[in-house]
Amino acid sequence: MANIKSAIKRVKVNRTKAAANKARKSNLKTVLKKANLAVENNAADKNEAIKVAIKRVDQACAKGLMHKNAAARKKSQLAKKLNA
Repeated sequence: MANIKSAIKRVKVNRTKAAANKARKSNLKTVLKKANLAVENNAADKNEAIKVAIKRVDQACAKGLMHKNAAARKKSQLAKKLNA
């Protein structure tokens, strides 16, 4: 365990941020799965599901959870599935 006060704080902050990132990533995966299922099943709310998924991908990119190119790729894949 860290002895220096700043190192102790870093451990606490890192633990807190890791938990928040894990929750955000989990939520993002859930939303993406729901969007993919909506498109596959041709659900009535597929447009809304894709719209929510794209918004969450943008938020993940803004928070640094996802690289901007990865976010662009995910959004492109979602749009492609919707238009197919």
